[in-house]
Amino acid sequence: MEKEFGKWLMDIAKYVVTAIVLSSFFGEANKATVYIVGLLISGVTLYLGLQMIKGKSESERNNENTNNLNN
Repeated sequence: MEKEFGKWLMDIAKYVVTAIVLSSFFGEANKATVYIVGLLISGVTLYLGLQMIKGKSESERNNENTNNLNN
């Protein structure tokens, strides 16, 4: 479940970057604010997503190693 949530967060990061690119073409908002806020949100969600995926893989490996030692 944690791995799937991590993938979802990475997808959110991609969507935010896409929104930044599209808004730069069509929007007349303050571009600096859009870029800063968008990249910040994208960076945070990407980092959290990667940590969840990485954390899940490491815990699975630890469980397998512990099970092998107990046998």
